[in-house]
Amino acid sequence: MKLCNKTYDVIKWIAQLGLPALGTLYAALSGIWGLPYAEQVVGTILAVDTFLGALLGISSANYKKQP
Repeated sequence: MKLCNKTYDVIKWIAQLGLPALGTLYAALSGIWGLPYAEQVVGTILAVDTFLGALLGISSANYKKQP
C-alpha cells in the first residue's frame, strides 16, 4: 500500500496527536461530567488509532523498499 505524502502526513498527525488527544479528552470529561460509554468510546478511539498506526507502518515499510 502506498500513500501520497499529503495523505501520509494527515494520517500520521491524526494517529499521533489527534486521536490520543481526543481519547484523553473524552476519558477526562466523562469522569467529570458523567458522559456515557467512556470505556467503549475510548476503546474505539484506541482501536482506530492502532489501525491507522499499522497502515502507516506498512506504508513506511513499502516506501523504504523502493529504489
